[in-house]
Amino acid sequence: MSQLATHDLTVRFGGHVAVNGVTCAFEPGTLTAIVGPNGAGKTTYFNLISGQLKASSGTVTLGGRDLSGASASERTRAGLGRAFQLTNLFPRLTVLENVRLAVQATREGPHRRGLNLWSVWSNHGDLLARADALLAEIALKDKEDELVANLPHGDQRKLEVALLMAMEPQVYMFDEPTAGMNHAEAPVILDLIRRLKADRTKTILLVEHKMDVVRELADRIIVLHNGSLVADGEPAEVIASPVVQEAYLGVSAQKEAA
Repeated sequence: MSQLATHDLTVRFGGHVAVNGVTCAFEPGTLTAIVGPNGAGKTTYFNLISGQLKASSGTVTLGGRDLSGASASERTRAGLGRAFQLTNLFPRLTVLENVRLAVQATREGPHRRGLNLWSVWSNHGDLLARADALLAEIALKDKEDELVANLPHGDQRKLEVALLMAMEPQVYMFDEPTAGMNHAEAPVILDLIRRLKADRTKTILLVEHKMDVVRELADRIIVLHNGSLVADGEPAEVIASPVVQEAYLGVSAQKEAA
């Protein structure tokens, strides 16, 4: 069974159809890149899947469960993880405190009564170890005592990914994860995504404008244009398609291919 699927997913804003009847299935063990020109509907499609926007029609299912009427938080608990949706950073807390709270929330679950926000952390060694391991993975262990408000943008993006990882979702959704990062910062995020991709039980969706990143990470590419799905296939095939080269990836892609 497909882990995540949309069927005829559509949203209208007045007379404008932003996403138009998109039917697509996403399998575990696959990283799918979603590409297309600005205004193609990529982020809107993400918003419909994660529950930030309510669809005008169509369905979203996860593991066969219909999530179409579920709120964003309910979809999170069902296993949909989206970095900037889920990981609201606490700017007045430290880096380590942010990660600990995310780990605690995951281990407690929505209906459990165990730890609470003010519980004594020294009594919960497994949670401390998990938080420390996540900080090491994102290369922020040396900044664990920094207030999040004082972190540069790139470090805040890395912290967001760590909090998403703490939630242990079935589906990871990344919307331009390296946006705003410099050349030194971006590789850490890309390495994290590579490691997540190695877990063949997880599904990864990636919206990305940088075609070098898409070529390196994607197992599959889908192309949206004017809200409609216009191409779907293996990266080399989709990127080489004349219709994608000319209409959807634009001049920059043609230059890269030259």
